Amino acid sequence: MNKIQNPYNKAGQLMQESSHRGQQNGDSISSTAQPVILFISSYPPRQCGIATYTQDLVQALGNKFNHGFRLQICALETAVEKHQYPAEVQYRLQTDDPASYKALYQSIQDDPSVSLVLLQHEFGFYAKQEKALHELLHALQVPVLITFHTVLPEPDTALLENVKEICKTAAGIIVMTQHSKEMLVHHYSIPALKITVIPHGTHLVPHKDKKLLKEKYGLTGRKVLSTFGLLSAGKSIETTLSALPAIVLLDPDVLFLIIGKTHPGVISNEGERYRESLVAKTKALNLTEHVRFINAYLPLEELLDYLQLTDIYIFSSRDPNQTVSGTFSYAISCGCPIISTPIPHAKEVLPQEGNVIFDFGNAAQLSKAIVDLLTDDTLREKTGINSIQQTASTAWENTAIAHALLFEQLCKGDLQLHYSLPPVNLDHFKKLTTSFGMIQFSVINRPDIQSGYTLDDNARALVAMCRHFELTGDTAGLPYIKIYFKFIKYCLQPEGHFLNYVKEERFFSGQNNEVNLADANGRAIWALGYLLSLEHILPLQIIEEADAMMSSAQLNAGAIHSTRAMAFVIKGLYYRNKETRREQDIAIIIELANRLLQMYRHEKKENWHWYESYLTYANSLLPEAMLCAWLATGKLVYKETAKESFDFLLSKIFVDGAIKVISNSSWLHQGRESSRVWQGGEQPIDVAYTILALKKFSTVFRDKEYKNKMNLAYEWFLGRNHLHQIIYNPCTGGCYDGLEENNVNLNQGAESTVSCLLARLALEKTPCQTTTHQTGKQVFMETAS
Repeated sequence: MNKIQNPYNKAGQLMQESSHRGQQNGDSISSTAQPVILFISSYPPRQCGIATYTQDLVQALGNKFNHGFRLQICALETAVEKHQYPAEVQYRLQTDDPASYKALYQSIQDDPSVSLVLLQHEFGFYAKQEKALHELLHALQVPVLITFHTVLPEPDTALLENVKEICKTAAGIIVMTQHSKEMLVHHYSIPALKITVIPHGTHLVPHKDKKLLKEKYGLTGRKVLSTFGLLSAGKSIETTLSALPAIVLLDPDVLFLIIGKTHPGVISNEGERYRESLVAKTKALNLTEHVRFINAYLPLEELLDYLQLTDIYIFSSRDPNQTVSGTFSYAISCGCPIISTPIPHAKEVLPQEGNVIFDFGNAAQLSKAIVDLLTDDTLREKTGINSIQQTASTAWENTAIAHALLFEQLCKGDLQLHYSLPPVNLDHFKKLTTSFGMIQFSVINRPDIQSGYTLDDNARALVAMCRHFELTGDTAGLPYIKIYFKFIKYCLQPEGHFLNYVKEERFFSGQNNEVNLADANGRAIWALGYLLSLEHILPLQIIEEADAMMSSAQLNAGAIHSTRAMAFVIKGLYYRNKETRREQDIAIIIELANRLLQMYRHEKKENWHWYESYLTYANSLLPEAMLCAWLATGKLVYKETAKESFDFLLSKIFVDGAIKVISNSSWLHQGRESSRVWQGGEQPIDVAYTILALKKFSTVFRDKEYKNKMNLAYEWFLGRNHLHQIIYNPCTGGCYDGLEENNVNLNQGAESTVSCLLARLALEKTPCQTTTHQTGKQVFMETAS
């Protein structure tokens, strides 16, 4: 593309180029160059809500995706406000200078890698140069996305024309509430199909202990109300101050935290007049012991701490047209019960129970609402959990995915999304573990000790921690191997079978007499076998104990007829025989594999290559077990059956470039594929088993397609699923318990968390050297008392 020496013609309009973008001075642009998404927005260190929003979004996109695109920033400035910016800021736009718009246009034209522009719009940014903004947007020859942070109802003629002119140039429009979309459609006649609702992002937080946080910040014993944000009269904080006297009369432990500096724009116009008026009102109402000003722009971690220790968050505003609030989003992500004025964001997002909407400036309403919540501890806790559930889809990771999908759509093949592989994070895995074993369930990310323990979870946890140690040689994992191994040993009965359910008090539950325990017994043999396959790096003591337990347990193996239990036993015996061949084990493998083979031959039809007349749970386990049987015995029929059945399964669960495992709410029956439930009821454990099988098949057959599918399947945890939402939580290291039709189950129990870790470890390649493991053996010996 030839450079334009003068982007404006004599009529003052930006000139349009007809030459094809992607060429400059006649040279073709390399197809390997990553496309650039250019954000036009305010940006830190500028202190404003949209600057923070944009930084959060940019960071989320950068963390979520790699290799597909690059992000650059054009920071908005004025003649009187300029800053030193981080490296990602490549351009600056002085919004009150028309020449700056021309210079930005030229810079974008000169950079053929810029493939899309995303402009963050707030009316105040461009009020002095609306025409220059229109001309810039019209001239750009790449797709432009506009994010409207404010949409005003019932516009006058000038506002209507301004908004319509901006929207006319846009390839797509983003708003943060359904209310804003409806206003654009009904008040501004913008086509609904052009508008995408992407809610304001919220931070994933670890949900720390409120009592400990209050101790940390010297607030022990206080009932904490809080609000935060850059201070201005529009916050209507005086309303909360007026409500406080009646509250502290009933509860003298109440403390109201007002967190945040005064807005720089307010400082430049009137100094600290508003803050001083609040301080004066506090003194006049004798509230100095009940109000604390934190006059600082807090680091994110500290701010989230304050919000997590908050008992009730107060969002007050004077502006009924305020579309959305970032401060509100921060608070709800921390599980705060919220009392809010009726802005659209609050009315759309807040669950009805517990959270309260009060009228603008109505201190009496606010006072009553606070008292009602403060006197009901159960309701406050329930309200916080409901708020987290309600806003799960708005996590910044999910907001990033929604934006990236728009980028991919608008760039029309020039941009492909590649999810970043998260680092291995054992935090929640370890949090679930007591000195006795791994706890079964969690409420959000808080282990629920009342749910007790299961052999199932501890067997899987033993495999995961053994694999982690095999890969890393990290001796910090050895005590955990000991815990899970001892739990399996605890569940082993003198007759050679295992019980599964153990109560919080560490005695066996009556549930063991009510359900079939075959699968749990099979998992225990799989876990012991995997541990024994690492006899070269684990101490002799645990190897000998595990070997004796295997010998006891395998006495009952021949009596197992449950399909998946047989598969687990085959896998366990295969791993046990990787180092030393035992003919008795091989005989059991053959016996069980022949049963699976007989089932396969009985059920196989022209279009149905499976062991049963339906696909249910843990399907990938069956062909993987047959492949293990071939590796252990050399019987070719097992290998052929494994591949044929696995390829059949993959044809059913990989659809439209993503994995969709069989729903636990409706099995897939032979001949009834058309009635399959396609959305909802997808379990992390089924995706993990598929990845483990793909790893084994990829290793054996050296087929790149298996490896590609393995990576694709793992992306299910990262957001490549029908809801386009994360299942793995990178903040806690936990994994959500399930993907339903319309929502994600946010509880992070043992089954899902261990399954996700097993899947993640399957993507790793090279184990550490034996010398490291020998050190680990010594550490284990010292802790295995």
